[in-house]
Amino acid sequence: MRSSRPARAVALAACAALALTACGSTKDTGGSGGKAGGEGKVGVILPLLTSPFWQSYNDYVPKMAKSEDVDALKTVNSNSDPSQQITDINNQLNQGVKGLVVAPLDSAAVSAGLDQAERKGVPVVAVDVAPEKGKVAMVVRANNVAYGQKACDYLGKQVESGKVVQIMGDLASVNGRERSKAFRDCVKDKYPELKVLEIPAKWESDTAASKLDTLLNSHPDIKGIYMQAGGVYLAPTLQTLKSKGMLKKAGAKGHISIVSNDGIPQEFDAIRKGQIDATVSQPADSYAKYGMYYIKAAMNGKKFKPGPTDHGSTIVKLPSGILEDQLPAPLVTKENVDDAELWGNSVQ
Repeated sequence: MRSSRPARAVALAACAALALTACGSTKDTGGSGGKAGGEGKVGVILPLLTSPFWQSYNDYVPKMAKSEDVDALKTVNSNSDPSQQITDINNQLNQGVKGLVVAPLDSAAVSAGLDQAERKGVPVVAVDVAPEKGKVAMVVRANNVAYGQKACDYLGKQVESGKVVQIMGDLASVNGRERSKAFRDCVKDKYPELKVLEIPAKWESDTAASKLDTLLNSHPDIKGIYMQAGGVYLAPTLQTLKSKGMLKKAGAKGHISIVSNDGIPQEFDAIRKGQIDATVSQPADSYAKYGMYYIKAAMNGKKFKPGPTDHGSTIVKLPSGILEDQLPAPLVTKENVDDAELWGNSVQ
């Protein structure tokens, strides 16, 4: 997750870029190519910095750039504004960067920036969100359909029947759409005794709090909540439940089962306290690492093909023809919340 304002009036480029032709996986494409910084400067554009998830990603970027031998500029924050993100991309291109690592805010609007980069011959790696159109060398992302399915299966086993709420992300983002549809479809197919109530919250904490408060007034009998982004929804959800006397510890009568997405330290603390039950750990560290890995490869002309990688993930070809490295994103519960391998336990 992430947050986005309704600033959608971004001019989209008219022509669709050609999809990347796949011809080599991370296993069979050897060597790093080029000397230190030999490929040139890399621009890194963030969607926002109001979420602990993106704050963590931002902290990982310089560390991973160094470990992957990439000369990355200081990150640029688009501040939840899709039109500003296009401006940020153009500004970076005008500064002469030779590569871009972008976390798109709007899956469609970002194509205008991608087309500008293609015209200048600058490769782009997309992190967290796959663009609907435009050319990118690779999308570095976890399987967001699996996020919704994991949340559904967890709640389905905790709540036998009754009402559950999904606090959705921005439906202008493929992430919000995929998580929402996957959760909804899974409940329909596997847990028909559950009734799904939905809150479109656009990755905005204030919107989530306000709409959840209103919904609880009409439906005080909800039994489960799926938060699509703990970074922006955790605090307002817990505060809203607490204000209504509905925040009960796991195991206590009246406890509302809650599963989240992100894997931030705050969610882990909430699991330990029994405030929420589970989260899907979205790999902020690996997003930064493989964003740098793939942009370096792209600047050296390397290409990849679908299939297993040498780092525990799988590259898939999306319907658009774009390649996506789907990184592991484990479910975290009270049983494994203290696992030292989880990035959320290594954040200082």
